[in-house]
Amino acid sequence: MADDVRAILLDIEGTTTPIAFVYDVLFPYARAHLREYLRDRPDPDAIDLLKQEWTDEAAASAAPAPPAATAPELATYVEWLMDRDRKSPGLKRLQGLVWERGYRDGVLKGDVFADVRPALERWHKRGIKVAIYSSGSVLAQRLLFSTTAFGDLATLLSGFFDTSSGVKTSPESYRRIAAVLRCSTAQLLFVSDVAAELDAARSAGCQVVLCVRPGNAAQRVSADVRVVHTFDEIR
Repeated sequence: MADDVRAILLDIEGTTTPIAFVYDVLFPYARAHLREYLRDRPDPDAIDLLKQEWTDEAAASAAPAPPAATAPELATYVEWLMDRDRKSPGLKRLQGLVWERGYRDGVLKGDVFADVRPALERWHKRGIKVAIYSSGSVLAQRLLFSTTAFGDLATLLSGFFDTSSGVKTSPESYRRIAAVLRCSTAQLLFVSDVAAELDAARSAGCQVVLCVRPGNAAQRVSADVRVVHTFDEIR
């Protein structure tokens, strides 16, 4: 790692956390408990956000008919979003709220690779800020990192960023995050398993590393982009 790095920004899926945990545990849990959550006492802000998104999508002929007010109809729209793996802010917020119940009940536990905690501790001791940037909501991120088999890792993190900071393929998102972390983009190292995200961060002036984990999709990056298979390689 370059001596001028002041902050490290980490992706979750395929970087800190196995892709299988997201697709085989978290997503199925959200789908299975979605209608139950909407039937009970759902967060009104999440519902309003989803309804506005639905109206906008329907107007663009991208989604089914606009919403009425019933929970079953809204659940159908949410399932439509999940089927397409949309990065909808409303969907991500709702998923986080559904997962919160699972984490609270002990059914869900955050899953990270074994090299994550030692790396966080190592970087923390060096005075390097470490933050998370994921399309999942900040709530979902906090829940994952605070309930791992390796203990509460949220205490080692300096920030959590989701799509409210911008999409992950936009250079401007990384400029915003660097400003919040009080460093220049040149002092920010972004670690992800997705080439398009690394390209955006690099365009913003960030240093980047491609993380290759078991189960990750193959990525094409420039020859000068560093590739690691474990955080033990980032020192």
